[in-house]
Amino acid sequence: MSSLSYGLENRVFIITGGSRGIGFEIAKLLLGQKAKVAICGRKKEGLESAKEALAGGDNLLAIQAHIAKEADVENLFDKALEYFGKVDGLINNVGMNLITSVADADYSLWQKIIESNLNGTFLCSKKAGQIMRNQKRGKIVSISSIAARRSAPAMGIYGIAKAGIEMMTKVLAQELAPFNIQVNAVAPGMVKTKFSEPFWSNKEIHDLIVKTIPLGRIAEPSDVAHPVLFLCSDASDFITGQTIMVDGGASAI
Repeated sequence: MSSLSYGLENRVFIITGGSRGIGFEIAKLLLGQKAKVAICGRKKEGLESAKEALAGGDNLLAIQAHIAKEADVENLFDKALEYFGKVDGLINNVGMNLITSVADADYSLWQKIIESNLNGTFLCSKKAGQIMRNQKRGKIVSISSIAARRSAPAMGIYGIAKAGIEMMTKVLAQELAPFNIQVNAVAPGMVKTKFSEPFWSNKEIHDLIVKTIPLGRIAEPSDVAHPVLFLCSDASDFITGQTIMVDGGASAI
């Protein structure tokens, strides 16, 4: 799959949460397409490690940012614009979950999960949309989750936030369509990343999950990254307001 060409050479993409997991994989594939990439993350050490591993040279920028803070988002986009001169695409990848039930969650926990997943996506999409309107083109792709459509134990607030992202995708798609900006989302099922390791590293839980997936395995990060690159490419110019399920057929059952 790595030999696929998406025609993204010299296009500029900002990836939130690009230092690990799905975001790191997206950054790696985009750099392989000769695109220019700015990744952000909250922890400086993680960003430095990712920058070294990605080895993107002048095509890679790493910026420390907490996307739930508007000042950090402004700084992220300002630095990317200053360095690359434009922003062709935004990939809203940041996702975090703290295991709890909704009924028992403290309000502070609710706020933390909503801020990182939903509010951060709003702030980044708002800024990207404003930039792209002036350019009269652009792509915004958000990472949702199967949890946005199917309630899952200990992932309730996370699922609620992701459901909000899917509606935000539809609303922004309609608002930005006159400016030739496409807004879409990708919703994975279980993906083999550090984020979901507590689930897939337990053989009993892993096997139970795999039984619900017609293709018979959990996803690798590249399974999610390739649909994102498609939605960032010219091949998706007439697709907007959509969420692509990348779940091995789990939602078809």
